[in-house]
Amino acid sequence: MSPLKRPSEDADHEDGRRPAPRTQRIRACAECKRHKIKCEPVDNESKCAKCLRGRTECIPYNPNQRLLDEDAAWKTNATVELGQLRSAVQRLLQHNKLPDLARPHEESPQPASAHTVTISPANVVSENSHTTMLVPPSMDMTRDTSIERESGEESGLVTAPMKSLYDLTRIRNLRSSVRWKPNSDSVEEDFIAQDIISVTEAEDLFKRYMQDIRLYLWAGVLFPYNSLDAVRRHSTLLTAVVLTISALHTPGRDEALQKCYNTFVSLTYNACLARPQNLDDIRALALAAFYLSNLSWKLAGLAVRSALEMNLHLSFQKLMRGQEDQRENVRLWYALYVCDHQLSIAYGRPSIIHEDVAIKNMEQFLDGPNTTPGDIRLGAQVTLFKILTEAYVAYGSDPEQPLTESDFQQLRLFNFAIEQWRLAWQERSADSLSIGSYPSKGVVLYYHFARFQLNSLALRALPPPSAATSESLSYDRREAANIAISAATSTLTLMFEEPDLRKAMTAVPIFTHTMVAFSATFLLKMAKTWGGMAQAQSQEWATEPVGLGLNFNIAQVLSLSRRASSFLAKVAENLNEKHITRHIVHGINELLTRLDVPATPSASMARTFTTAHDPVTTQTFDPVADATVKHDESANNTNEYNMHDLIGSYGFGFDETFLGQVAPTNLDFWQTEPF
Repeated sequence: MSPLKRPSEDADHEDGRRPAPRTQRIRACAECKRHKIKCEPVDNESKCAKCLRGRTECIPYNPNQRLLDEDAAWKTNATVELGQLRSAVQRLLQHNKLPDLARPHEESPQPASAHTVTISPANVVSENSHTTMLVPPSMDMTRDTSIERESGEESGLVTAPMKSLYDLTRIRNLRSSVRWKPNSDSVEEDFIAQDIISVTEAEDLFKRYMQDIRLYLWAGVLFPYNSLDAVRRHSTLLTAVVLTISALHTPGRDEALQKCYNTFVSLTYNACLARPQNLDDIRALALAAFYLSNLSWKLAGLAVRSALEMNLHLSFQKLMRGQEDQRENVRLWYALYVCDHQLSIAYGRPSIIHEDVAIKNMEQFLDGPNTTPGDIRLGAQVTLFKILTEAYVAYGSDPEQPLTESDFQQLRLFNFAIEQWRLAWQERSADSLSIGSYPSKGVVLYYHFARFQLNSLALRALPPPSAATSESLSYDRREAANIAISAATSTLTLMFEEPDLRKAMTAVPIFTHTMVAFSATFLLKMAKTWGGMAQAQSQEWATEPVGLGLNFNIAQVLSLSRRASSFLAKVAENLNEKHITRHIVHGINELLTRLDVPATPSASMARTFTTAHDPVTTQTFDPVADATVKHDESANNTNEYNMHDLIGSYGFGFDETFLGQVAPTNLDFWQTEPF
């Protein structure tokens, strides 16, 4: 046995037992170590001699003790702060009537009027137009380790400036090359999976959209899916907007409409500053722009800019080079062109998409072997709004800028182009088994409205007429004004007399409703503006045309307007009460009541002449008693109509002028702050 080993250790090993671990012996306490003196222990005392004399705490010296103490203190403070934050969040959730932290996917009890949706912690939560603010992520200036080129991308000296900047710096957030990546987990995580809306109700709304709405927008060009499960796998945003549109066109679905609408708005807020992920998200924004009147302008711009970021404007050239997979991209680009230019004309504002190579060569796209009936109908719209946009550029939208006499020669050329457009596209727009003659009759409807829109410019910014200025209208101006009156009358008459158009009014985008509303508004304001002049010139004003050479019959206008109000009221019965049609009916009825003033024919006299001279409308009509939406009498003093401001305006002014003058009637749903 080695003399260095102790007998006790050998005995332990021989017995097969391991020796007990030794406790590290602290040679000095922290106080003695600090004074660099010997630490003398005292029997039966836990302190050393120096600590006893100085009555200080005797702490064994350990180099890691400070770290352990600091760590314990940090954890204690963090626990307290987390508890405070949790308590504060809980109070905020209770104040806003949101689910508490213990059950994030359940809806808390709330009044029927509260409109709340919670998608995920990262989403915006909106309630009664109040929106919580998101904490934005930090500005990422991270560099990419490598550059992944898009398929088909060619290198060269001439590139876009921002691409050159990215190539130089490789900063990740400068990139705009985004590939479509479907989210396979969306079905398990979307708002239907969270039971914000039940699967059964979602299926019912989806079925309604597919059967009654989808085909009226170019045979479903913007919605290529046949099942709810398929669209849920590809885009939650597209799912939300389709269900919102369906609920908006279904009476009695107020709760489902509010939930789907809140979900869509929440997701759109999140997408505003994010890069577009796939084509379906752009389709969702475009569909919403076509159908949601309160968000249409904002969403159209967002959709177009997202498409540009995904380089959809280059898809036509790629398709012409033989890349057939780009055809769907080109379809979407054309749909965005129509959406952008419809709303540009409707609001009297400049458009974003200009006449690029895809618009100029539309026929090359339609000559392809995979052209569908929806492509033909889409091509008709692209061609029409190309003409109307040229007129917008030529004449502008300033309501205080009248046309000069030299402008009417160009106006005749635009009228000729519209005539040629109808001859070319009405025959090509084949009827459908599902929607009847709507494709071809829709071309006729847009033809009348385009003529009305163009020729109403002849009356723009003219002073109100009087007997002293009875000869103020030149021949060219009277000719254009008469075309506008005839076209507005034809727009309403065609809508009443064509069964397939009447049926379509419960499913068409808001632009078609705007056409009817604007035509009726124009004719009624003409009746107000020129009625006094007609009365001064003739005692038989109700049956005689208006003076100044205008083919304008006030009795016929009143009859058509009442028929429009009655027809749209019936349409509104098959739509949700939040649909804009109800407010259009209210606005038309308001204009009818305001025509009953001493300077113009009274409502009672108009009813008499209407019954005598309009065999179609035989029943009496009281605009006040039959108004579908009652208004507050006090609003009459604050929402006075300017009876001359819409005449001849190239832009509808439909958001600010028309709806802005309608008395407030249960508009809570549309008071969500637009983004």
